[in-house]
Amino acid sequence: MQEEHWQMPEWWCRNKRPSNDNVYFENMCRVIFQAGLNWQVIDGKWATTKEAFVNFDVKKVACFTDEDVQRLLKDPGIVRNKSKIQAIVQNAQNFVALEKRYGSFQKYLDSLDKSGNYANATKDLVNKFKWLGLPSASLFLYTVGEKIDPW
Repeated sequence: MQEEHWQMPEWWCRNKRPSNDNVYFENMCRVIFQAGLNWQVIDGKWATTKEAFVNFDVKKVACFTDEDVQRLLKDPGIVRNKSKIQAIVQNAQNFVALEKRYGSFQKYLDSLDKSGNYANATKDLVNKFKWLGLPSASLFLYTVGEKIDPW
């Protein structure tokens, strides 16, 4: 019997930080869409999800309107969860606000208290972003190369 080896998903940035804020945003969106669903469902829909959300360009998604949300709810190529879609748009707006305040999302992350296995950092993320709870905020930080132990 052949032993199966778990392989880290290619979208996880474990050995390096994401190259720009859009990559941070895409990882956060992937964690949000994943919540409560099978990873394989999200993997199977990710190419069309990425296209529907204009490659997770933070500034473009931040400008999505209610009409865009309605259009996305009709798109069979994505997970059509209205509250998650609305959260993605709101979170893009929050990313833009953090970029204005700190210069980049990465600089915002660097400003957070990461002691105690990121306890305060995860709480800050949960308070700033919709559809992130403590477990998903921890997973997000893990997927963007932070030195957190999410499990």
